[in-house]
Amino acid sequence: MTKTRRDALKTVLGSVALSSAGWAGASAQSGGKFVYANNSPYDNLDPHTIFDTARAASRFNLYDGLYRWVDNPPKMIPWLAESHSVSGDGKVYTFKLRQNAKFHDGKPVTANDVVYSIERIIALKKGAASLYLDAIKPGSTKALDAHTVEFNLSQPSAIFLTTVPDILIVNSELVKANEKNGDWAEAWLARNEAGSGSYALRRHDPAVGWTGRRFVEHFAGWTGQPFDDVEFRTVLETNTRVLGLIRGDYQGADGYLPYDQIQRLRQSPNVQIIDQESMRVFILALNTSKPLMNNVHFRRALAYAFDYDGFIANIMKGSVNRNPGPNPNNIWGTPPGLKGYSYNLDLAREELKKVTEPLRPITINALAGFSESEQAATLFQNTLRQIGVEVVVEVSPWSVVSSRMRNAQTQADIIPLWKSTYYVDPNNWVGELYGTRYHGTRTFSYYSNPEFDRRLDRALVSSDQEERRKLYEEMTQMVNDDAAGIFVYNTKWYGPYSSKVEGIRFSPVSNGQDIRWASLKRG
Repeated sequence: MTKTRRDALKTVLGSVALSSAGWAGASAQSGGKFVYANNSPYDNLDPHTIFDTARAASRFNLYDGLYRWVDNPPKMIPWLAESHSVSGDGKVYTFKLRQNAKFHDGKPVTANDVVYSIERIIALKKGAASLYLDAIKPGSTKALDAHTVEFNLSQPSAIFLTTVPDILIVNSELVKANEKNGDWAEAWLARNEAGSGSYALRRHDPAVGWTGRRFVEHFAGWTGQPFDDVEFRTVLETNTRVLGLIRGDYQGADGYLPYDQIQRLRQSPNVQIIDQESMRVFILALNTSKPLMNNVHFRRALAYAFDYDGFIANIMKGSVNRNPGPNPNNIWGTPPGLKGYSYNLDLAREELKKVTEPLRPITINALAGFSESEQAATLFQNTLRQIGVEVVVEVSPWSVVSSRMRNAQTQADIIPLWKSTYYVDPNNWVGELYGTRYHGTRTFSYYSNPEFDRRLDRALVSSDQEERRKLYEEMTQMVNDDAAGIFVYNTKWYGPYSSKVEGIRFSPVSNGQDIRWASLKRG
């Protein structure tokens, strides 16, 4: 292992001593029910096909990975795995599993379950699969014994270890028993679960949400007064979520409510607001594959026509920071002093003069239940009309928008949305958003640039941190020059929870939805 890679692993893993603190001999008292009001439907529970923040609760509470991201700044701690080692060529990763972990049906978690899980991920080619398809080939992962699993990568991967928490482990025997016609039980796992997580599924209704019961035998143990039951309920209306928190109907909700609603919640003695710096960038995704949208001058006109300062001051009430590029401000990979676009309709009109093809109406698809997305669409519609560009605004649930985004032809021209944190590396943002290799899986833009892709290919295999930093800075500058997206702000997280709740362990990866850490306050 090179020195740079070894240093990077130290940064990623943090202090592993934290991983076992409070587990041995841990005891807990029962603690009632936790109800979370979510702004998107839980239409699918399959941990290998869903991979977004809006439906993250099922992944973090029903399932476990080999490692887990916790805290802020994020660090990885051992989870189902106790430790790992890496070969000198960076291609063989060997993980030692805990011997006391079991699934909800009592079956022990073994290396065979890990092998089956990664085989299922890469076979389905959904969810997190795009993170592994280049490096992990079918049949290459081996169970050396019941508690040792070996990943044999086809090439070194600079991001593999940081993405290991996204390899969620399923009960292979249970899933295989529910397979039909070689479907890897995809239909069954969308409505059921086969995990080892802190909570076991009790009921699921795609139109309502899901409930879970605390898994008392979870390997990590329990302390304090953890919640015996959790319910993650779909509540699209912002006002309904806010009133429910104030009345005590809900014990938690998303930490990205409009800031005026956060200020409203601060006035209630029944609610506490937990403030944290996040790593969630609000962007207007541009489908650069469609006519007009594939013209750099038209995209630059769009970039000059968005009122960044007005949106942040008036709609976000100054609660967020301007973010001029695709990476959040608090991570490396952005060139120093990156100059983003500013609101300037004169410059927008100048760029528009360079567009030779006829103008057509542009479609903006906002996210239902996310007021900032809807407000950004309306604001942009008004300013674009001032430069002669007509806009049609559509509003759809995230599940519909994300489904349309899998195909360049069905994705709208513009989508105001957030790019969240799934692993802590600039590839999570600029790499996935604009690399051709991620088209149809992780991209928001269908942007294609051979020079960008050449740098991305190198950045994904390099073990030299300084080389990777330079490559991602160059990629970020390219995206900015090409106006491949419209970058607005980096989010702050204002987690609203019941004043009776303590122990929320926020990480930009789980966004406060990992409820195993939460409990009722004593007394």
